[in-house]
Amino acid sequence: MTDVWELVHRERRALIDDLAGLTPDQWDVPSLCGGWTVHDVAAHLVDNARTTRLGIVVAMVRARFDFDRQNDAGVAREKGPTPADTLDRLRAVAGRRTTPPAPLDSRLVEEVVHGEDVRRPLGIRRAYPAETIVRALAYQARTPMAVGGGKQRIAGLRIAADDADVVIGDGLDVSGPALSLLMVVSGRGEALGDLTGPGLDRLERALTS
Repeated sequence: MTDVWELVHRERRALIDDLAGLTPDQWDVPSLCGGWTVHDVAAHLVDNARTTRLGIVVAMVRARFDFDRQNDAGVAREKGPTPADTLDRLRAVAGRRTTPPAPLDSRLVEEVVHGEDVRRPLGIRRAYPAETIVRALAYQARTPMAVGGGKQRIAGLRIAADDADVVIGDGLDVSGPALSLLMVVSGRGEALGDLTGPGLDRLERALTS
C-alpha cells in the first residue's frame, strides 16, 4: 500500500496545475460546495493543509464548535487578495504532512472530493490513481456523517464500482465509477447521474434527508 502522503501530495500538485490555467472568471465559478466558489475551495485546501492536531482544537473553540463557522473562518484567513496569491499559498503547503486528529485516509478524501468540487463545474477531468479513489471511498463508507463521512447514506445498499475491485455493504445495488460513488457517498448529488441500480432512488433520498 502506497504511503498516504505520497498520494495526497500527488493530488495537491495535480490540482495546482489545473488551477494555474484558470481565467479570472473561472475562479469565481460556484463549486459543488454550497456557497463556495472555486477560489473559496482553494483557500479551504490551504487551511486544511495547515491544520494540526492542536490547531483544529483551538479553531473549533473559537468557532464555538460549529464546523461550518470554523471552515468559513479558515477560508477567510487563507484566501488571498487575488487568485494568484491563493495559488501561491497552495503551492507553499503542497508538501505538508500535518493533519487533524483523524485517520490519514481522510486526507485523501479532502483532496479528491474538493478537487472534484472545482473540476466538475469547470469541465476539467482527472485520471486519478485507482488506489487513491478506492481508499477514499472505503474511508467514507465506514465513517459516520457526523464527522464528514457517508456511512448512513449507504445503509441498506450494496455499492459496487464498475471500474475497480470495490464492493461495499449489503442490500439494494448501486453501481458506477468509483469516483462517482465517492462523490455521492460524500454528499455530492451532482454525481448521481453516473450511477445505476435499484438502490438509486433510496440513495437519492438519503442525500436530501
